[in-house]
Amino acid sequence: MNEMSARRLVGGAGIAAAVALIVEVPLYFIYSGPPPDANVLARLLIGIVALAFLLVFVTAFRELVKRVNPAYEWAGSMAFTAGLVYTTVTLVSSGLEAGAVIAADHPIDPTIDVSGTYILYGSISRLMLAFFLTALGFAVSRTELLPRWTSRSAYVLAGINLAFVPSLFFGNSPANFYAANGWGTTALMGAILSYWLLALSISTYRSAKAPAVPAAPAPAVRN
Repeated sequence: MNEMSARRLVGGAGIAAAVALIVEVPLYFIYSGPPPDANVLARLLIGIVALAFLLVFVTAFRELVKRVNPAYEWAGSMAFTAGLVYTTVTLVSSGLEAGAVIAADHPIDPTIDVSGTYILYGSISRLMLAFFLTALGFAVSRTELLPRWTSRSAYVLAGINLAFVPSLFFGNSPANFYAANGWGTTALMGAILSYWLLALSISTYRSAKAPAVPAAPAPAVRN
């Protein structure tokens, strides 16, 4: 894979993941009580698809860093590893929620009733995303493979994620902003990530341009 192919793959996978996440988040706010099974399973399926594309994104990003500047391949590998752990943790959370909804004989709200996901979606995911964003920001800033705003925004978003890590001490009510499974800790942070990922991925895809071919020198004029 050459650099241009890697840029297209990173950008395309990131756009697909971001769009799926943007579609998923509003589905959490349609119902005030326990949502019907169809709603829960639909949003989980969309989230699983988004995570599959996110896995492609982090894998291709590591390859892109390697192509642009092999000296910082280790930073790309750190971003890949943290992104892989985040993806795995979130997939496990989705599986626990889907299993509980399928097994229940009445509608349940898995954001409350499936207690095993509180810390997975909350503090653990926030910490893994902070590591991922920090490594990505560092790799981008050192290799200059993307505009400067991408690395700076990654650092800012990493700091915001770190601020939500202690949320596990503040209960389990999704209606609370800063609870372990609160709307700020999970839904808001997911929405911010999705729009940031969309902007970064578009920038990456647009950067995949073939290098300009230098013009041939004009022939010398003999007198």
